[in-house]
Amino acid sequence: MKIKNCEIRVIRQDITELSADAIVNAANNQGFMGGGVAGAIKKKGGKIIEEEAVKKCPIQVGEAVFTTAGSLKAKYVIHAATMDMSFKTGETRIRDSFRNSLKVADELGVKSVAFPALGCGTGAFPLLASAKIMAQEIWRYLREEKSNIQEITFCLFDQEAYDIFEQGVIKYLEHILYKLQNGPFSTVDAIIEINGGIVLIERKNPPFGWALPGGFVDYGESLEKAVVREAKEETGLDIKGIKQFHTYSDPGRDPRFHTIGTVYIAQAEGKPEAGDDAGDLKIVKLSEIKDLNLAFDHGKILTDYLKYKETS
Repeated sequence: MKIKNCEIRVIRQDITELSADAIVNAANNQGFMGGGVAGAIKKKGGKIIEEEAVKKCPIQVGEAVFTTAGSLKAKYVIHAATMDMSFKTGETRIRDSFRNSLKVADELGVKSVAFPALGCGTGAFPLLASAKIMAQEIWRYLREEKSNIQEITFCLFDQEAYDIFEQGVIKYLEHILYKLQNGPFSTVDAIIEINGGIVLIERKNPPFGWALPGGFVDYGESLEKAVVREAKEETGLDIKGIKQFHTYSDPGRDPRFHTIGTVYIAQAEGKPEAGDDAGDLKIVKLSEIKDLNLAFDHGKILTDYLKYKETS
């Protein structure tokens, strides 16, 4: 499968036989290469790999360093420190070392990198959990970083591990890409109390009508930051005293997409001005709300708000 320009694949093969630009060693933070994947890499590629790794260590657990690949077909070995000399690993250690290995690969400028099942040998971490952790980090990394990696391969030695990684990486990423990414989408709206009324904008784009200032939450943004940003963009106002009012989740609330919208009550001072996304803007008295053509479910939202004001 592909995410952006990067092909993700799971294969059953000996990782030491791969011609990838870089292969990853499930390492300890001292650089010593004993058994498991590390031992196989040292046996096939030569002791020079371990000697270089030891010179660059110790490193913090969760970090990664690279060495040359000796006589292997690969150009580099990236040593992902999933454990210290206690040989214990865990979710955070696998997650951090995997992400840092991708960063090292990008710093090296490699196009292809191959991973074993990190933490699942000496560390005895469950295969499916390791697969899902690494799949989650691929999703995050390729969305958040400007990466030039074109191929990420998970290389498993036996059939059981291959089957588990096919499920935990490929099927899991397909679920995220083709189901979760389709929604529902998160939105925010602001009931901005100002000068005895509230601010409404007239929408420039369909669905048309008057609406509360608001919009979609950006990736990596909190609801609170999103509502402050949207209020500023659409009204020019710096809102304060924001208070979460209610979340609306009816699948039919937005004719465009399935959205889940969280509404905030806030205050502002000054003169609001319509932003680029708004055709017009006005301050409306609460008694005038019922006479307006409101978009989305904002009529229900403001009815709930009026009841709240009457009883609070």
